[in-house]
Amino acid sequence: MSDSDTEEISQMSDEEKAVMEQWESMAEDESEDDKASGDEVAAGEEVGEEAEAEAEAGEEGGEEADDDGSTRILNQDEIDSLLGFDDDVGGRDTSGVMALINSAMVNYERLPMLDIVFDRLVRLMSTSLRNLTSDNVDVSLDQVSTVRFGDYMNSIPLPAMLSVFKAEEWDNNGLMVTDSALIYSIVDVLLGGRKGETSIRVEGRPYTTIESKLVERMVHVTLTDLSSAFDPLSPVTFNLDRVETNPRFATITQTGNACVLARLRIDMGERGGRMEILIPYATLEPIRALLLQQFMGEKFGRDSIWESHLTQELYKTDVQLHAILGEVSVRLGEMLAWKPGDQIVFNTTARDMLELRCGDFPMFKGLSGQRQGNIAVRIEDYIEPEESDE
Repeated sequence: MSDSDTEEISQMSDEEKAVMEQWESMAEDESEDDKASGDEVAAGEEVGEEAEAEAEAGEEGGEEADDDGSTRILNQDEIDSLLGFDDDVGGRDTSGVMALINSAMVNYERLPMLDIVFDRLVRLMSTSLRNLTSDNVDVSLDQVSTVRFGDYMNSIPLPAMLSVFKAEEWDNNGLMVTDSALIYSIVDVLLGGRKGETSIRVEGRPYTTIESKLVERMVHVTLTDLSSAFDPLSPVTFNLDRVETNPRFATITQTGNACVLARLRIDMGERGGRMEILIPYATLEPIRALLLQQFMGEKFGRDSIWESHLTQELYKTDVQLHAILGEVSVRLGEMLAWKPGDQIVFNTTARDMLELRCGDFPMFKGLSGQRQGNIAVRIEDYIEPEESDE
């Protein structure tokens, strides 16, 4: 091999070495790019997994939000609370839709005297029931509220005794409801049951004649006390009309009419129950003005001292009365032509009734005559004042 070939080979080898180095650098760049792309793909996969995990967590959080948020399904208690059905019928605190329905109902607080009447009833019943049962009886007033008659009749827990009574002077009815616990308690007490033992309640049978008669005795005592409680306002007599066990037969007013409901709790040792008195507003209408008073014996806008003083001063007032001897119509020209000495002729005779006026108001009619040399008029009739057109 010649020197030129050796040089060419060496030169070619240098070129090849350069090419090889260039190829190696390109291969390294490609490997780095592939590695970077692989890292990006791995990172993308990690990001995707995190996104999926976040999505799953979001779904779980959404379910939890549904459980705690407004879009979750309400249970029955919450639905009743929203609609206002969880409140006691006739309770003062109403909410939800029932508050809107009952907003047009008359509130018993507009008749403040009812509180005093039922407080007086509680005191009277405590004494009367102690005399009836010969036991320690505690009567308490839970609340006085306003209910619609139909809603209350649908809410009565059965079995119960419904006593319909009539207000004789007011010519209307009321209702007294005695629950089963009080019925069995009063029977147990009146028939000599032992103290400290709860009365045995027998389900699935009607009340016996003995039970009905004993409860009627308690109802008569309560109605007598209720009459006494209303006596300071207006004398009224409550008489028992009938006793029913079916609410359908105890209807005393229209379903939508407003009524006053008084809930009483009667405790006899460890025994006792509830009694509820329902009086429609129509029954209380004759004494509505009295029930509007803030306290017993209130007189709105009246002062007896001022009235008596004004009456005495009016008796001392001087009043001028004019006796009209006669009336005649003349023309203005004729009246202007009158001269002293002219005579005016009336058509009034001595037997005609003269009219006495106070100002422009006619007051009396009487006959004219003479008394001690003076012209006098004797009053015969009183003229009724004319009613104004206003």
